[in-house]
Amino acid sequence: MRRFSLVFYCVGCLFFSFCKPSAHVIEPFLESTSHLQDKNLKPFYHGVASGDPLQNSVIIWTRVTPETSLSKIEVKWEVSTDKMFNNNVLNGIVNTYPEKDYTIKVDVKSLLPGTTYYYRFKALDGVSPIGITRTSPESYKELKFAIASCSNYEFGYFNAYGRMAEEPGLDAIIHLGDYIYEYGEGVYGDTTIGRVHIPKYEILSLSDYRSRYSQYRLDPDLQAAHRNHPFITIWDDHEITDNAYVDGANNHQEDEGDYQKRKAIAKQVYYEWMPIRDKEYHYRKLSFGNLADLFMLDERLAGRTKQAEGPDDPQLKNKKLLGDAQMTWFEITLKNSNAQWKIIGNQVIYSYLDWGYPEFRTNMDSWDGYPTDQQKVADIIKGNSIENVIFVTGDTHRAWAFEATNEPFNSYNPETAEGAFAVEFGVSSINSANADERFSSESVRAHEKKIMSPDLNPHLKFTNMRDHGYLLLTLTEEEATANFKIVNTNRRRDPNIYTEKVFSVMKGSHKLISKQ
Repeated sequence: MRRFSLVFYCVGCLFFSFCKPSAHVIEPFLESTSHLQDKNLKPFYHGVASGDPLQNSVIIWTRVTPETSLSKIEVKWEVSTDKMFNNNVLNGIVNTYPEKDYTIKVDVKSLLPGTTYYYRFKALDGVSPIGITRTSPESYKELKFAIASCSNYEFGYFNAYGRMAEEPGLDAIIHLGDYIYEYGEGVYGDTTIGRVHIPKYEILSLSDYRSRYSQYRLDPDLQAAHRNHPFITIWDDHEITDNAYVDGANNHQEDEGDYQKRKAIAKQVYYEWMPIRDKEYHYRKLSFGNLADLFMLDERLAGRTKQAEGPDDPQLKNKKLLGDAQMTWFEITLKNSNAQWKIIGNQVIYSYLDWGYPEFRTNMDSWDGYPTDQQKVADIIKGNSIENVIFVTGDTHRAWAFEATNEPFNSYNPETAEGAFAVEFGVSSINSANADERFSSESVRAHEKKIMSPDLNPHLKFTNMRDHGYLLLTLTEEEATANFKIVNTNRRRDPNIYTEKVFSVMKGSHKLISKQ
């Protein structure tokens, strides 16, 4: 009987197992950043973006967030000349997948030069916010760029992005790198504000990098800037990890896995989340009619060798910043430019700079740490009589204005700018820490005065090591004007912004003229 009962029991179990309807549980698609989403934007929580505008094409971008994991999402895109979409000029359907982190990027072609377009996306019964973008004209009378760098979520609100969104008539926002930071919670930031990195540890994996970009792109001020203007971007080091170069980085240790794998992940996610064309090389030129050519250099991953130990390093002269292939491209492309202004999108300071600290005078992570490449660029510009060159520079979290020359200064006249061969404008950070977060404002102002002295840096005409903001660069046929714009605070959302300093340079000149 025991055997019979056992058999009957087992058969019964099988019978009821087959007869009982199977429960198909649909798991919700939840992310570590879901609590930051504005539910009114469903499923386009991350907004829209555009970038790399050419005369006849521009990149448009979005990300679709499903309620449940889907193997494929069909997305419709539309481009119109009016914001009511009564005159749709182009549209199409594309698919996105979890392998792309549900991001969408379309290179919209066959557009008209010098035209403002509106664009939007539709998917999963939702409609995205309307984005505004512009193509490059065939000819310009005036160009206007906002130039930005270094935004660290933990250091406060992105008020500078919010004010850029409101700038009228921008042709593009040029972002010079450190769009995200890789650090874990509280390592480099001010978490007392309540803005804490996701994930809370240093990002290493594919999901880590995706979550960090997701967090940044859920910020309403950054979304507004992307929605209202096309971006032209380049990475610096923190999109990968601090002080990155081709074969390693200061902030990558052996216990963090293979660096080349981490670098590949960082590059993949950058191209997923940024409105940039996917190309083999990150460096590129964008033309704005006959008025300006913009050269975006890759000073991290194209050819940079490890930083020197210091100014006395015997290998200093052998260090390379751009690498041979990029340097050759840059020389040929710069020499062949017929544009009035040549703008060089530059991650680290090009001009020689004595920082003036007893324990820190030369930055080995800047062009000063790569003097052979630094001199090569100077020789290209001077040897070919290339005029109207403007370096625009990020990285340092400080504002700068240089009459670019090389140290020593025995051929440079600080009164007339004779001996200079270009100008350089460095942009303060969106919100990443500068000297004011470490020292009193009074001591920082004193140091600013010290390093602008003729004994240290006679070619340095302005610096602000205290504040945060961006640079507004306006170009005409005759003049380039740099407007250093400063936000009041990053500790709370604040709409106020003011101009601290304005410089201009006339065509054919290397002398900076102070206008404010």
